[in-house]
Amino acid sequence: MTKYIVVSGGVISGIGKGVIASSTGLLLKTTGLKVTSIKIDPYMNIDAGTMRPTEHGEVYVLNDGGEVDLDLGNYERYLDVTLSRDNNVTTGKIYREVIEKERRGDYLGKTVQIVPHLTNAIQDWIERVSKIPVDETGEEPDVCIVELGGTVGDIESAPFVEAMRQFQFRIGRENFALIHVSLVPVIHGELKTKPTQAAVRELRGLGLSPDIVACRLVASCELDAQTKQKISMFCHVDDEQVMGVHDVTSVYHVPLLLERQGLVNLLTRRLQLGKVEIPRVGLDRGRSLRERWRGMTKAQERAFDEVQVVLVGKYTALKDSYMSVTKALEHASFRCNRRLKLLWVESEDLEEIMKGKDPVKYHAAWNLIVNAKGILVPGGFGQRGTEGMVEAIKWAREKKVPFLGICLGFQMAVVEWARSVCGLRDANSAELDESTSHPVVIYMPEISRTHLGGTMRLGLRSTIFRPEYEWSTLRKLYGGAQTIWERHRHRYEVNPEYVSKLEESGLLFVGRDEKGERMQGLELKDHPFFVGLQAHPEFCTRPLNPSPPFLGFIAAASGSTVLAEQIESQLATFKPPHPVAVMVPDSARGIDTEEHLTTGGKADPKKKEVGEETKDAMIERLKQRVVQLEGAVKELRDDVTAREKAEKSAVKVNGNGSGHEA
Repeated sequence: MTKYIVVSGGVISGIGKGVIASSTGLLLKTTGLKVTSIKIDPYMNIDAGTMRPTEHGEVYVLNDGGEVDLDLGNYERYLDVTLSRDNNVTTGKIYREVIEKERRGDYLGKTVQIVPHLTNAIQDWIERVSKIPVDETGEEPDVCIVELGGTVGDIESAPFVEAMRQFQFRIGRENFALIHVSLVPVIHGELKTKPTQAAVRELRGLGLSPDIVACRLVASCELDAQTKQKISMFCHVDDEQVMGVHDVTSVYHVPLLLERQGLVNLLTRRLQLGKVEIPRVGLDRGRSLRERWRGMTKAQERAFDEVQVVLVGKYTALKDSYMSVTKALEHASFRCNRRLKLLWVESEDLEEIMKGKDPVKYHAAWNLIVNAKGILVPGGFGQRGTEGMVEAIKWAREKKVPFLGICLGFQMAVVEWARSVCGLRDANSAELDESTSHPVVIYMPEISRTHLGGTMRLGLRSTIFRPEYEWSTLRKLYGGAQTIWERHRHRYEVNPEYVSKLEESGLLFVGRDEKGERMQGLELKDHPFFVGLQAHPEFCTRPLNPSPPFLGFIAAASGSTVLAEQIESQLATFKPPHPVAVMVPDSARGIDTEEHLTTGGKADPKKKEVGEETKDAMIERLKQRVVQLEGAVKELRDDVTAREKAEKSAVKVNGNGSGHEA
């Protein structure tokens, strides 16, 4: 029987439930258990794909193309697992599923309500997804961590809280544990417990009692014994069930902090984890993970040399917009034994127009650029700030500063080269200037122009290195493999009509798609490190297995000797983070099989938009609907017949032959 650990939050949102949930899962993995995770987001969106990064943070992309909450990135990084879009539950998804069932007639004759229909759908979803294998064993997980997003007491999360209340009885209390994360503020040097008392009281009023109260202290001081006893008394838990999570030098220390407070032992007793059979290979794998994690955190603390890099982005007002990028840089810095100093530059501040509008911002931004040891331009959408990106890329290219361009950064590197080297003065992306006479980046022909949600080129795709570029630094960082797999999220691509001109002038597309038609990786041969990728390699980084492009970037920013050392190490030890089963050609997985047409960035009239339905598909759908209705009619007839029989049997005939109902 799968064990479930629900992580909820009180007082305020954004206090670290995701890190605590991930840390709990990691600690259980070190015991040899197989762990999966599910994130519940109470918003009405179907997924995070259409949400603004500055409003909700990064949109994280999974292998199957799911656009999900950034917390799933935490789960994959900490637990080294591969999740699917179903591991992110939203109100929108649940309501859509229930409404589709109602329209199909699954609830025929019933009044569809929040309880039980919506709450049952939530429980069914969690129970189904928790059984899906997510790691290299290919086996059903032993434990499922369920993070309940938002704050207990919010209107939008009420159905999910009620579903969890029911769920504890569906699966049995011995298979259900609840960790409640609550804020313990520090006011004038004193730890205040009233917010946590109120949060737990509200939680218990909704039918859930916490097994562990994780007290989040937004300070470097630890939770003292007196405060712990007070929370224990008023929250109806033992002292050992109250744990403090204060600010530490790195979030990768949080698992060790919880371990010292006895989290594993407490959960082992509460969920009877000692009865779970763990094979020797699992125990060995867990011990190895624990040793390597401890080694990583110790090495991080001992790192003395610093590496300073600049991130030039469009959404720097909210750092969570680039969560995976910053994590990838951290992981690469760990491997290079460097302390990361990440500086942020809003790309708009580098543009000439800012010199007149706000000269202080303009010169401050350029001061960071000219002193940077490395320049990174990540992904984004829209025209704003892109000219500033082009200027930063030009500086990195001309001054031989290590550069890494991701998605939009890759495309802007192509634009900069076309303008500066090829002499195409007005070269641009069709996304940014539809009237440009040199659209070196165009709209992908098969992508919908009317539907934005889930219609990009999404998910895991293969990139094949060209045999003539065996010298490629990027290829060496991937262990010398000819084919690599990374996750994509884009609507635009390099225009194939300009590839020959770009390559002849020295911009080399070392990696392409399976057909050789889509440009997916570029390099400059006479540059210390100038790399761009159409994919988002940051989505596949791991603390103990950093993303190769980011590793190369940080190593190059640390010096040519460090880069040479890391290339040698990668050639000998690199292992892809993906399951072997998914590392197959794109054509074998049924993706990117349509003919690739060059249309100059304009929609191909022969291709139907996403959302249109073919005649055959419509006929098939209607046939299925007829079968469903016939089944429903049969059930109704059977029900009527059964009722008639019951009524007849209930009639008693008296002595004079008159019939009376019993």
